[in-house]
Amino acid sequence: MHLKSIFFIILLFMYFSVTNLLAQYSPGKIPIIPIPKKVSVQRGSFTIKATTTIFFNSPEILSDIEVFNDYLGKMYGFRLKTEKYSEEKKNQVVILSDTSMLSENYSLSVDSEGIQIKGSTSSGIFYALQSLSLLLPAGKVAELQIPFVNIEDSPRFNYRGMHLDVARHFFTVDEVKRYIDCLARYKFNSFHWHLTDDQGWRVEIKKYPKLHQIGGWRKGTLIGHKFDEPEQYDTIRYGGFYSQDEIKEVVQYAKKHHIEVIPEIEMPGHALGALAAYPEFSCSGGPFETGKTWGVFQDVFCPDEETFQFLENILDEVCLLFPGKYIHIGGDECPKERWKECEHCQERIRKENLIDENGLQRYFTNRISEYLKTKNKIAIGWDEILDEKLNNEAVIMSWRGYKGGIEGASRGHNVIMTPYSHCYFDYYQSRFTAGKLAIGGFLPIDMIYRYEPVPDVLNAQQATHIIGAQGNVWTEYITNEEYLQEMVVPRICALSEVLWSPKDSRDYNSFTSRLQSHFKFLNFNKINYSTALYDISSRIHRSSESNIEIELSTKFPRGKIHFTIDGTDPKLSSPVFTSNVITDQSLPIHAALFEGVQQLGNVFRRNFSVSLSTGKEISLANPPHEE
Repeated sequence: MHLKSIFFIILLFMYFSVTNLLAQYSPGKIPIIPIPKKVSVQRGSFTIKATTTIFFNSPEILSDIEVFNDYLGKMYGFRLKTEKYSEEKKNQVVILSDTSMLSENYSLSVDSEGIQIKGSTSSGIFYALQSLSLLLPAGKVAELQIPFVNIEDSPRFNYRGMHLDVARHFFTVDEVKRYIDCLARYKFNSFHWHLTDDQGWRVEIKKYPKLHQIGGWRKGTLIGHKFDEPEQYDTIRYGGFYSQDEIKEVVQYAKKHHIEVIPEIEMPGHALGALAAYPEFSCSGGPFETGKTWGVFQDVFCPDEETFQFLENILDEVCLLFPGKYIHIGGDECPKERWKECEHCQERIRKENLIDENGLQRYFTNRISEYLKTKNKIAIGWDEILDEKLNNEAVIMSWRGYKGGIEGASRGHNVIMTPYSHCYFDYYQSRFTAGKLAIGGFLPIDMIYRYEPVPDVLNAQQATHIIGAQGNVWTEYITNEEYLQEMVVPRICALSEVLWSPKDSRDYNSFTSRLQSHFKFLNFNKINYSTALYDISSRIHRSSESNIEIELSTKFPRGKIHFTIDGTDPKLSSPVFTSNVITDQSLPIHAALFEGVQQLGNVFRRNFSVSLSTGKEISLANPPHEE
C-alpha cells in the first residue's frame, strides 16, 4: 500500500474519531447533570494522563482537588500530582481562584492547551471538578480523553436539598457517605438528616444515654405493607445509632463536599423513640415502646418546663455537633388528644392565653425557635408550624402541597418547597414493581423534571422567599442501600436540574438524551438505578359497541415499541407499534422499547379482557380527596 494511501486512511480515521466524539458530546448530549447555564462543544479533545499535573493558586482549594484525586484513584487507578501555580502552564490542569466571580459560579474550559477551571470560592471550584468528572470516560483506561468544551455555570437556587430518614431504617456511616457523594455529584448543597422519630432515635446524646440505648432500638418491625390485613410483625430487635464521633465524621465529610448537614430532631410529635427512653416527658408518663409500625402515634412531648429543659439540653449537644446555620425541629403530624386530656397542657393554654391546642403548638415552636436563636441557629419546621404568630425567622418546609409555601412566603418566611406531589422519592416511580414495596403514590421522573418550585401566584418580592426545594426519602419500605439508590437515582438527576439550571434551559428530550449517556457513568460507578424512564403504559378506548382500542405509549422520546399478541415476549423482529390495536376479543399484549438493537427497560405484559365495562368512562359517586 502506498504511503499516501496509508496517510489518507489515518487522516480519515482521525476525522471520524473526532466527529464521533463531537457527536457524542454535543451540547444536547453532554453527560453533565444538571445542565450548565452555558455550554459549547468544539471539535477535539484533551487527554489527562497519569503524568498530568494540577496547578493551583490558592491552598483553600486543595481539599477540592483532593476529592477529585480520590475519585481518579478509585476509578482509574492513578492520582494527579499537584503544584503551586506560578506561570502560564500548557497541557496541564490549571485551577485558579478568581474573586471577581460570584460564590458558587465557575467556568471550565478544555482546549488543546489543557484544562482551566476558575471559581471565586472553593464551592465553585468543587462544582467545576464535579462537572469535569462527569466528562471522564466510563471505563478503566490509562488516558482520559475529554472533549473541548467551554462552560460558564451558576445555580438558580441557593438551597438545593436532599433528605434521608434513618429512623425507620438505619443506614451506616459508610452508606450515608455514599449518599452524600451522590448529592455532591449533582451539586446539592444541603443534606437533611432525619435522625429521630417514633421508630428510632439515632444520635448519641451524652446527657441522656437512654435515648440511643433504649430509644434507638425496637423489638420488631412491620412485615409487608401497612395496609395489609392482618398486619404482621417480626420479633427481630432492630436499630442502631451514630456516636458523636461518627456524627462529626459525617459532618466533616459533607463539608469537604460543600454540603451542610441539617439534623432533624422531631418535636412535639413523632417522639415515641424518645419517650420510650424517658416517658416522664409525656403527658401520661408511659410506659412506651419504640414504634414497630409506621404512621402517627398519639403520645407526644408534654410542653411543661421539665420537657423544655430536656429538649434544650438535647439541642445544646446537637448544636455543637452540627455547625451549620439550620436545625430542623419537625412539627408535623402532632396529634392533640393527649394535650386535651392533660391538666398541665390545659393550664399552659390558660396561662399563656393560647385559646386552644393549636396555639399550644405555636407556643412550643416559638419557644424552641427562640432558644435556637441564642445558639445562632435558625429553626426549620414542616408547614404545620405555620401560624400568624409564628416567629418570622423560622423557615417553612412546605410538604403538604403548595399552600404552605405560598402562605409562608406571603408572610415573609423563607420557604423550602418539598411537596409530596413532586418531591417524595419514597413514592413508586414505575408500574413494574417486581414485588418491591413503596409507601404509595406515583412519581415518575418526567413529573419531577417539570416541577416548578416558585408558585406563580407569588409576586416578585414574595418569590424571593422561595430559597429552593428538596427531595425527601422516607424509609418505611426502603430497607437497604441498593433499594435506596434505585429509589433516588435517576430521580435526583431531574430534581438537580430543576434546582440548578436556568428555568428556560430545561428540555425533557435533552435531559433524557443526556441521562441515557449518564447511565454509562452510573454503571461504571456501580450505582444501582431505576430504568423506569423506559416504561411502557397503556390506555383503553371504546371504539364501538363491540370493539376496544388499545394504545401503548412511553414517555421516553426516542426508540420504537415492538409488541406481540401471542403471549411471547417481543424481539427486534416483532411488529412495531404504529397505531392502536383494535379488537373485540380478549388478548395478551407484550411490548418492549428498543433503540437500535438495544432493548430498553422492562417488558410490558398485560392481558386485556373485553367486557361490557371495558373502556367505558368512569364517574365517581363522591369527589376524591384533594391529596
